This record gives sequence, structure tokens and C-alpha cells, in this order.
Amino acid sequence: MAFFIAKKMSTFKIYLFILLFLFASFSFGFLIGILNNKLIDFSILEYNPNKPSILLDDEGNEWGRFELDKRGYTKFEKIPKHLIDAFVAAEDRNFFKHLGISWKGIIRSIFVNLRHVKKIQGASTITQQLIRLLFFDSKKTFKRKLKEQCFALLVENQFSKEQILEMYLNYIYFGCGIYGVEAASQRFFSKSIQEISIGEAALLAGIVKSPLNYCPLICPESSKKRRNLILSIMYDLGYIKYEDLQKEKTGELKFLNSNQNLACHLKETIRIFLEEKFGKQKVYSSGFKIQTTINSKIQKIAEEEFKKQFINLKKELCEDVDGALISMDSKTGEIKAVVGGFNFLSSKFNRAFQAKRQIGSLFKPIIYALAVENGISFADTEIDEPIEIEFGNSKWKPNNNTRNFEGKMTLARALSFSNNIIAIKVLLKIGCHNAVKLAKKFRFADQLNPYPSLALGCIDVTLKESIGAFNVFANDGVYIEPHYLKWIKNEQGLKIWKCNPEKEPIISSVVSSQVAKVLTLSVKRYIDKLENKTFKCEAIGKTGTTNKSRTCWFCGSTPNLTTSIYIGCDNPKSMGENIYAVKTVFPIWLALNDRINIDKINFSYDPSLKETTIDSFTGEKSSDPDNPNKVTIFCSK
Repeated sequence: MAFFIAKKMSTFKIYLFILLFLFASFSFGFLIGILNNKLIDFSILEYNPNKPSILLDDEGNEWGRFELDKRGYTKFEKIPKHLIDAFVAAEDRNFFKHLGISWKGIIRSIFVNLRHVKKIQGASTITQQLIRLLFFDSKKTFKRKLKEQCFALLVENQFSKEQILEMYLNYIYFGCGIYGVEAASQRFFSKSIQEISIGEAALLAGIVKSPLNYCPLICPESSKKRRNLILSIMYDLGYIKYEDLQKEKTGELKFLNSNQNLACHLKETIRIFLEEKFGKQKVYSSGFKIQTTINSKIQKIAEEEFKKQFINLKKELCEDVDGALISMDSKTGEIKAVVGGFNFLSSKFNRAFQAKRQIGSLFKPIIYALAVENGISFADTEIDEPIEIEFGNSKWKPNNNTRNFEGKMTLARALSFSNNIIAIKVLLKIGCHNAVKLAKKFRFADQLNPYPSLALGCIDVTLKESIGAFNVFANDGVYIEPHYLKWIKNEQGLKIWKCNPEKEPIISSVVSSQVAKVLTLSVKRYIDKLENKTFKCEAIGKTGTTNKSRTCWFCGSTPNLTTSIYIGCDNPKSMGENIYAVKTVFPIWLALNDRINIDKINFSYDPSLKETTIDSFTGEKSSDPDNPNKVTIFCSK
């Protein structure tokens, strides 16, 4: 109890010292002497608009920008009275009466803070907020508060209320990189501040308390509630009539449609890259032109379909399930869409580039590619049966996802149905070390161990690595590095950075074509199971599901676009039993490709190959039109 009282007294002494210092300084002329010397010179704050860095999509249209200033400086006389009233009501009701600090507010905060034995409430006037905005950080310390209050007194003596308010309204932050009331009005309402309504003015005034919580682009419902509160305060203070209050409270929030919230995770990744390479100041003020590979139309569709499916998955599986998506041009490696997670505001973690997940059965096409390189045909057969493999002093008994064994089948069926047992047998036949050598060429950064479990994809990869590897089969055996930036130009139009993506033939087109042909079987089977569903072009695809359904993958390619998607919890915990890619992420891939324009209908396969129709179990040629097990594969002529 004694300690508690002592702690309270200590806090009280600090506040008492602040009050006495300010009172003595102000009363006996200490500050007046400083004021006459005009130590605070606001001429350094004359408006000097920084030139933003612009993000361009693959058609040359702006889809994002990095900037500190958004519009020109607005003089006080051009700011409408109801906007001034809204900010005074929201932030400082006695602004036109006090001398820079609020004595009532300070005394009130002292008692509140003493009651809680810690600093929980401040007493900032608009003048103090301006001082903090221009000269200090937002860290809550007594030392900073004391400086802030002293500076506020200086400013109030040196400048008029109108000048202070003018500066404040031109520099205040509204979230999403928006500074100043004119910028906010243009961004939110597509109009100048001279045109905004009372309700729109109240909305702007309500944001500055906490842009993260009240910016209408981020939290429209919270913004609306805050707007209505400010309107009520304006009415209580006599700034607006009752009919204005009722009219504006029921007004709907309508905002300008913009690309500025497009590809938020990718934009953040680009920002970090640019700041590390060029420095923060240059990124926000040097007028860079940043040519990205993003296609705004595909990006919007990808975000819409991803969100639509994940809303359902969060209800059906668990709330914390998340994932990512990347779509890229199959031939150039240019990334056309990135979704780094379900909600950028709740998590800036870019799962498309940062999350590492076990790849699972997505690895199997690489095993079969090596087998084909070694003269094995997809018409060859193996036995799907229980096996036991010794690992030093332990034994491994792998199983299929179905927990069933089908006996003899072709390698074509084994790959298209993602059979585990036969993938392991093929790996053991071609050699684990040989598989590791080939897999390294696919640009996997994780450690690759020459173990039989490699056949089941027991390595961790990023989504970016997965799409780069799978795309080899859509690109005639050539690896092309997935990339989202092409070049950066400075204000003078000179290129100061250029992307040089890696490109290397990994497997022959003869091999990639044979694997790709088999991978068309899976996609066709998934689509055939859907009622009244057809697909407009040829497609290859592969699913992957890791142990206990911690991660589900789908990688798929059309002749135009390769897309990789995963779903999983960040921890990562199991999403439940019998959770597979066909029901979770394949629908996103299908919906995306259904909505975009596709120029090419068929893949270009190696001309030295010929199509052969076989029975998927026996491997024998089949011309029977009624044979339900027949499949078409490529064989050498």
C-alpha cells in the first residue's frame, strides 16, 4: 500500500513540476523573451510537394504509388467553415479560446492518470498535435509532452489561430498515405474540399484520431459510426441545425473507386525492396516510375475469387485458415497477380513470398520427369501395394491418401491420381541422389535429402518456388524465374534498375511434353465431375496435400497462365480430416481462369512425339471407345 501511494505521489510530483514550470515560465516572461526572438520559424514548412513513385501495371496504368504528399496546399480562406467546425468539434473544442494548451484537459488527465497509476490519457490541443506532427514522434513520454506544451505556447504567440489551423489541416494524416484535407477529400470523395458536405467534413474530422481504425478505405463501418459521433458533437456545440444532423447521419458512404488498394501485399513487398535499395526519402519524393508485371484486371479477379472462396473456407474449416496465390505468364515468368493473404490489414505477412510450406505431391512430376529421361514410359506399369522401407534402425511403411491399394497400374494413372506407393518405387528405381540433382535445378532453396520420402515432397518451399518449378512443364522444359518488377526509371526517365530473370532449360521438351500430357488428365477429371461444366482450353494441373491436411496445394497452367495456390493455417495446424485441394483451392483456379481472356487453346508439344491411347491399368493400347479406363499419352515415334 505504501509503495502504491509512493508511486502515485511520484507521478503527481512530475505533473506538478510540469504545471509549475509552465506557469512560472509563462507568467514571468521567460517564454516571452524567446517568443520575441521567434525561434520557431515555420518558413521551413513552406509547401514543397514531393514527387511520388508510381507503380505501373503491364498496360502502363497506375495501380499504386508511394508518396507523402497527395495534393496542393490549401489556404485557410478556401477551407469551408463546416470543415473547420468539424475538426474543432472532434479534436479541440476550445481551440479559439486557449493559448495553445488546455489547462482543464491537463488537470483532468492528471487525475485520470493518477487513478490508474500510469499514463493513459493526454490533453493535446490542435496546436500540440501540429507540433507533434512536425517536430516530434508519437512516443508518450513526460519529457516529450513538456517540450510539446512549451512549443505550443511559442507557436500560439507567434502565429494566428487561422495560420495554425491552416497548417494543421494541410499536414494531418488520414491513413493509406494520405496527408492533408484536400488530398483526403479528393481520394475519398473525388471532389475538392470546397464541395464536401457537412457529413463528409465530419467523416474527415473523425479519421485523424486513429487513421488505422477510422479510415473509410480500411474500416467503413467504424468510420461511419465515428462520423455520426462528430455530427452529434457539432450539433451540441451549435455548429449545425437538427435537420442537418438527421440528414447527414442517414447519408450513405460513397467513395471513389481506385486501384490504390490493389495487390496490397505485393505493394508492401515492393516498398520494402525500394527502401532497402534506394532509401526511404527517395522512394517517397524522387518521382520514380516503377514498371511492374501486374495485370490489374487479372489481379482484381484473383482477389475477388480468392476472397470469395476463403470466406466459405473460414466458415467450413477454421477462422484462422489463410493462404496465397500467384499467377504468372507461362512463357515470360511475369507475375500477373499476387494475393499474399486473406486480409492485409490484419496481417502484412506476404504468404506468396515469405511462407514456407511442405510441397507434398507437387514434387511428383519432377520424379516422373527424371524417370522419362531415363527411358521409362508412362505406359509402363508398377504394382500399387503395401511396402516397407528400412531407414537405418527404423522402418517406414508409407500409404496412399485413400488408404487403399489398386494393384497393377500405369505410371500415367499413378501420376494423374497422385499415387504415393508408385511414386516412391519410381524414385528408388531412378535413384534418390539423381532426383536431388535434378530437383536443385528447379530452384528449390530448401535442403534436399536423398531419402525415399522425397517422392512425397518432404521439403519446404515458398509459393513463388512452387510456381517456378511447376511452370517448367508448361514452358517446354525451360525454367523462367517468376518476377514482378521489370524496371525502375528516375524522374529524368533514365533506367536506374532493371530485372534480369533467370532462364535455363532444365529438361528437354520431349520430357516436359510427356509429363504435361499426363497432367492434363487430372484437370479434365476434376472438371468432368462438375455438373454442366466445360473448360475453354487445354490445362495441366497437380494437387498436393500434406500430412494431416496442414497444407493443400494446386498448381495449374493454361497455355497462357500458370497459377499456384495454397491453403493452410500459419501455425501450421491440421485443417481437419479429409481436406483436399480439389474442394479447397482448385475452385479458385477454375473461377479465375474462367473469367480471364485466353489467347491460346492448346499447348505446344514436342513434334517428335505421337499420341497413344492406352488402358490406364494395363498399359496396353486401347481403341475401345467404351473403355472407361483409357487415357491418351505421348510416346516417342
